[in-house]
Amino acid sequence: MPQDAPLERLLDFLRRSPTPWHATANMAERLEAEGFRRLDETQPWQLTPGERVYVTRNDSSIIALQLPSEPLSALRMIGAHTDSPGLRLKPHAPQTAAGWLQLGVEVYGGALLAPWYDRDLGLAGRVHVRHPDGRLEGMLLNVDRAVAIIPSLAIHLDREANSGRAINAQTQMAPVFLQGGESADLDRLLRTWLAAEHDLGDVEIVDFELGFHDMQPPARVGVEGELIASARLDNLLSCFIGLEALLDSDGTQGAVLVANDHEEVGSASACGAQGPFLGDVLRRVSAQLGDGSEEEFIRLIQASRMISCDNAHALHPNFLDKHDAAHGPALNEGPVIKVNANQRYATNSATAALFRTLCQEAEVPVQTFVTRADMGCGSTIGPITATELGVPTLDVGVPQWAMHSIRETAGAKDVAHLTRVLTAFVDRRELP
Repeated sequence: MPQDAPLERLLDFLRRSPTPWHATANMAERLEAEGFRRLDETQPWQLTPGERVYVTRNDSSIIALQLPSEPLSALRMIGAHTDSPGLRLKPHAPQTAAGWLQLGVEVYGGALLAPWYDRDLGLAGRVHVRHPDGRLEGMLLNVDRAVAIIPSLAIHLDREANSGRAINAQTQMAPVFLQGGESADLDRLLRTWLAAEHDLGDVEIVDFELGFHDMQPPARVGVEGELIASARLDNLLSCFIGLEALLDSDGTQGAVLVANDHEEVGSASACGAQGPFLGDVLRRVSAQLGDGSEEEFIRLIQASRMISCDNAHALHPNFLDKHDAAHGPALNEGPVIKVNANQRYATNSATAALFRTLCQEAEVPVQTFVTRADMGCGSTIGPITATELGVPTLDVGVPQWAMHSIRETAGAKDVAHLTRVLTAFVDRRELP
């Protein structure tokens, strides 16, 4: 199949981002390579019109800003989230059974559990260590090889396995880790892996936030490479596309890319969309480039627009009845405007009209998703950001299959589709 540079960058980003902390670090690395300057929230800021900056919080959420040379009057905001459902280690994870050291897990978010069985699992996340001099330091860890597995029970021992058997996350999801191992082995292995990855000496493991991840690499799938299959497409795909659009833009307009952590668990955290991170940053920007008044800040927010990007449910060929007949988005047929009358999505006719206009100008097809009236509807950062900040917002996304599975599927063409629309949005001089 032909090589596609953006898709190759996407696959590499997905492979190197097994956790929100890694995704944020990789986004920050690319921003710095493109000339963005890192800001520290604990220090005074000196901002200059026309420069590009970024800031992180909790090492798992990131905001990138493109400041216009002209007076700041409106911002083109793109929102996404860095976290994905999965299995996180409990603080006292080691447990033994049948001669095996297993690791107790907690389910993060609304994970589809069955696909986690019989997968080669790596381990990744953030670890805080104490150095011999007493200094505490947080470090990223990515054990990029198969170190665990959750074996299925043979069908011979469970003849009802294909009849909708429930999965108990407490008793049936602990990965097998080390034969004959003991509790102390986890600490020893973490120190060994950290030392190898960071060239460390002797350190003490103080605490960690770790989770398992699928070792099968992202891939183009289909006879003609029509599909992308990977873990964490929801929502690293939107993070990648938003970053591509910001970097592809002409750099003349005020723009923001925000990628929050904790969307999959409700966004209620210091670095989540329901927290103060975006508001804190924008108030400091407004104070630096304006008079700092609350009136000026509100005027800026009301003149701005937010496109919240989170993947949409594509029409599944084996489950056609799960969609409203008139609202079944197809893979590779363009981005999806997500609508819900009960405000589970932030889209309204005004913000949808803007997005449809952008799609028309970029010559990109556009689709619409509304859930069936007899089914519940998920949500995302769009309504939360609109509520917290007051910015006019809409929710869109690339259509995908198998949302919240350990391996999800999207259309390869839709990466370019949404990137073109978001680039046009960032470049647009006038916002309705």
